[in-house]
Amino acid sequence: MPKLMIADDDLHLRKLVRTYAELEGYQCEEAENGFEALEKLRDGSYDLMILDIMMPGMDGFETLADFRNWSQAPVILLTARDEEYDKLFGFNLGADDYLSKPFSPKELMARVKAVLKRAGTPKDEPLQFGGLRIVPNARAAQIEGTPLNLPPKEFDLLLTLAQNEHAALSRKLLLQRVWGYDYVGDARTVDTHVGSLRDHLGDYRKLIQTVWGVGYKFEYKKGDEPSGPAR
Repeated sequence: MPKLMIADDDLHLRKLVRTYAELEGYQCEEAENGFEALEKLRDGSYDLMILDIMMPGMDGFETLADFRNWSQAPVILLTARDEEYDKLFGFNLGADDYLSKPFSPKELMARVKAVLKRAGTPKDEPLQFGGLRIVPNARAAQIEGTPLNLPPKEFDLLLTLAQNEHAALSRKLLLQRVWGYDYVGDARTVDTHVGSLRDHLGDYRKLIQTVWGVGYKFEYKKGDEPSGPAR
C-alpha cells in the first residue's frame, strides 16, 4: 500500500487530502511545515510527497531542494499562486507535478495515481514505444529490430527520460541522474547529448520533447510511429 506524506500548514486542507487519499487506499502521514516533513521522511519509507509551497519557516521550495539531496521519491507541489515562475522553479528543483489551489481533490488523486505509476515502473523491464525498444539490463536499444549504437551517456539519458514518460525533467535533475551528483559541468552538456541522441533516433526523435524553460520530457502516443522506415 503506497504511503504518502502530506505537508501543508493548512490543517483543513491536510485533513481533506488525507480523507480522499485514504479512500483511495493510501496510507498517509501529515506535516505542518517543511522541517517536520523532512524529519518524518528521513525516519520512514514514503512513496510520494504532496508539498505546499507557501509554508512558514521552511517553504516548499527549500524543503524540496533539501529532499532532493538524498531522495528521488516523487513530489507533487501545491501552491495558491498560479505563476509560471513557480512552476518552472519547482520543476528545476525536481518536482514531478504541480497543482494550483483551489483544486479538486479528485484531480489531485488522479495525479497521485499517475505519478506513482510512472515511479513504479520496474527499472529492469524492457520498454516498448512503437518500433523503439529499450532493454535496461542489456543496456541496449533498437528501432524496428536494428540496434542503436548509443554512447553510454546517451543510452542513460534515453533510459532516464523513457522511464519517466510524460514527466518534465529539468537539466539539473538529468545531470544528477545521468552524470551523478558529484558532476561539475555546464547544464548545456544535457542539450548537446539530447541533440546527438535525437540524431541517433532518426524519425523517433520527436519522442524527446523540449519543455521550454525547464528541460525535456519523453512523450509517446500510439500512432506516433513513423510512416516509413526509421533513418
